[in-house]
Amino acid sequence: MASSRLYLDWNATSPLHPAAREAVLQALDLFGNPNSVHGEGRVVRAAIEGARRRVAALTGADPAHVIFTSGATEAANMALTPDFRMGRTPLSIGRLYYSAIEHPAVREGGRFSKANITEVAVTSSGVVDLDALRSLLAAHDTSAGLPMVALMLVNNETGIVQPIKEAAEIVHAHGGLLVVDAVQAAGRLKLDIRDLGADFMIVSSHKIGGPKGAGALVTRGEVLMPRPLIHGGGQEKGHRSGTENSLAVIGFGAAAHAAIEEFEERNQTLLQLRDRLEAGMRLAAPDVIVYGADGVRVSNTTFFTLPGLKAETGQIAFDLEGVALSAGSACSSGKVGESHVLTAMGHDPKLGALRISLGFATTDADIAKAVAAFTKIAARRKPAGEAA
Repeated sequence: MASSRLYLDWNATSPLHPAAREAVLQALDLFGNPNSVHGEGRVVRAAIEGARRRVAALTGADPAHVIFTSGATEAANMALTPDFRMGRTPLSIGRLYYSAIEHPAVREGGRFSKANITEVAVTSSGVVDLDALRSLLAAHDTSAGLPMVALMLVNNETGIVQPIKEAAEIVHAHGGLLVVDAVQAAGRLKLDIRDLGADFMIVSSHKIGGPKGAGALVTRGEVLMPRPLIHGGGQEKGHRSGTENSLAVIGFGAAAHAAIEEFEERNQTLLQLRDRLEAGMRLAAPDVIVYGADGVRVSNTTFFTLPGLKAETGQIAFDLEGVALSAGSACSSGKVGESHVLTAMGHDPKLGALRISLGFATTDADIAKAVAAFTKIAARRKPAGEAA
């Protein structure tokens, strides 16, 4: 019996893509250790390397430059470190700079001390302030080490696309390294680590229809590398020890391949569905505020405030109507708090905002149901000025 509930929280996590599900089911019979030299081990190793090629294709990278991790958070902690090596020569990174709208996995700063982290402002349009970045890097004290800049390509709450190419030019002009969080961009934008100018790129399996428990740190080369976060048996060329999570990695590869194969049709469909959703919302509540609507966004995300309705109240109301959506990021242990993204953009965070995010299985009927729920909730909200 099909569920009557509607899932519209794809930016938090994606249901398994059918291709990923099938790949994982087949991989259940592959029991060998991928680091063993016998036949059983070689079969699993071949499957992992196939997945590596697929993730490399998704990110425009060389397969040799894909390091599998347990997820994007681990990849961020691996990349965000003051300790690097240029070949065998130690290289020090003196300070981390990240934008005010970054994901908590980046905002925690990885292995940098809090004293060596600087936040970069964003504009009211929700994009990193390139002039502010340029000024900060011009004032950077290189005697303490090189600067590192961490920026997301697509904001997880608003869906707004960041000017990464321009930022990369600024970062490299000042001798810095650029780490790009592409978690929300994978499958929604065509990625090419070289074309973007990123030195490192972070991607996640479960955001594109793969299993949870797998991610990757993608590098532009192999000469400049961070000190390993996890030491042990020397897997992943010594960059990330521990027996690979073969089931999750193989499913990740299948989801990456599906994202490439379905890219054009999927994004065209999602754009049409999102536009239909937002048109229905504006018809039901002309005062609805859709953030980033006048800028460049990915095709699947709508981040909105409905005046007179607090975010936590709205999330519960939609859930009672059978619609799963989120109040901003879903990566804070289920907490519904004020959005640091809204604050950074200069909006009043106390109003809060709700995020609807679509995915490969979203249909016209789903949009109609979402608009009906929105219309019902909007009609019973408190008048402006009253507490919701």
